[in-house]
Amino acid sequence: MGWATRFLTAVAFLAIGVLFSPETFGSKSDGGYSSKVLIALKLAHLLSFSTGFGVALWVTFIGGIIMFKHLPRHQFGNLQSKMFPAYFSLVVACAAISVASFGYIHPWSTASSIEKYQLGFLLSSLAFNLSNLFVFTPMTIEMMKQRHKVEREASIGEEVGWSKNKETAKVNPKLAAMNKKFGMIHGLSSLANIMSFGSLAMHSWYLAGKLNL
Repeated sequence: MGWATRFLTAVAFLAIGVLFSPETFGSKSDGGYSSKVLIALKLAHLLSFSTGFGVALWVTFIGGIIMFKHLPRHQFGNLQSKMFPAYFSLVVACAAISVASFGYIHPWSTASSIEKYQLGFLLSSLAFNLSNLFVFTPMTIEMMKQRHKVEREASIGEEVGWSKNKETAKVNPKLAAMNKKFGMIHGLSSLANIMSFGSLAMHSWYLAGKLNL
């Protein structure tokens, strides 16, 4: 199934959901333009938040780990260098929509303290992902490319896992220094990603308390 088909299928299901919603049939209705705008904003917030949270969960705890365990290390690194900018761009977009819609629904001047905290969590997630998109990810990718070059000269990098890198670094000071610098930058990137995920997780708890199933 191509991307266009998948997108059109998703839009079709969304349209069906709107068509059969209580507001469409008037069963909950005071109606009006403002009510429809509020529903649209809530939908935008819910979809953007759930997309960002789901993508972050998959990339952080499932997809990345599986790829690392099964792909040759250089192949894994090259794939991540293409995937991470797209990943952080998507999560930044989702976080920005979540912040905008939540802030519009709950203006700061009239928001409760809990709502202000929630806006803070969403803004934190946005800030952490922006730092990854524009600072840590480009630095990590550049450092990875330099280290790959040194590793190819040492005839390593096509294996799965870190074992050969660690062995070679013991007798190769340049590789050891690169490992240390890469570890520091990658660690900061991972920390920002985890902090963003934690902020989204806090907001998920808030949303769960608002659901009326």
